[in-house]
Amino acid sequence: MNDPDLLHTFGGERLQKVLSRAGFGSRRICDDLIAAGRVTVNGDVAILGRRVDPEHDKIAVDGVAASVGAGLVYYLLNKPAGVISTSADPQGRPTVIDLVPGEPRVFSVGRLDLETEGLLVLTNDGDLAQRLTHPSHGVAKAYLAQVEGTPSPAAIRRLREGVELDDGLTGPAKVSLTPPNLIRLVIHEGRKRQVRRMCEAIGHPVVRLARFRIGPLADPSLAPGQWRLLESSEVRALEEAAAGPEEGHR
Repeated sequence: MNDPDLLHTFGGERLQKVLSRAGFGSRRICDDLIAAGRVTVNGDVAILGRRVDPEHDKIAVDGVAASVGAGLVYYLLNKPAGVISTSADPQGRPTVIDLVPGEPRVFSVGRLDLETEGLLVLTNDGDLAQRLTHPSHGVAKAYLAQVEGTPSPAAIRRLREGVELDDGLTGPAKVSLTPPNLIRLVIHEGRKRQVRRMCEAIGHPVVRLARFRIGPLADPSLAPGQWRLLESSEVRALEEAAAGPEEGHR
């Protein structure tokens, strides 16, 4: 059927079934969400009995886009040092793709440089990946940086207020120091090698760097090189963290 109205009447899947599969609760709970007017399909408030094509219809709950396509997977990986974040490497170095299942094919959401450790999300959900990495959405990322020397209070203040780099002033950051040389930073930007360049700019180059949180995601039990599937509630939390101004929260 090519007619959208016919598809939504006679074809496709029931909306509550699609929402339940995506982790919004039982079908009865999803019925309640629809009845309360909290669900939209392609911008229109959905009604009970609505059928949808999850591969093409844009479904949102409380104004936040929902990842409902069949076959979507989401991995959380603790990337070790010495592994690159690209899908392939002409130099033959190990990649993050080598550490997760080969099918379905996924890609990393953003990158960590070769020697940086820590959390990466890998998925085949291009829409969510785009929203997570778009600068306007400013998803927070938290790092631990072991640096050379002991930064002064003035140096820490510079990190908090913004550091002038060759590609412009960095945004405000949450920064704390655990003496003598362990810096905890939370940033909302995603510039190349940003944390390393920020620390170098204040005169304290990074010795070791790890990312321990992406938006709402953290897992201290995940060992380097290990991965796990995200739970549906975690995917939803990522969607909410990546909600831009055009989506908002209602």
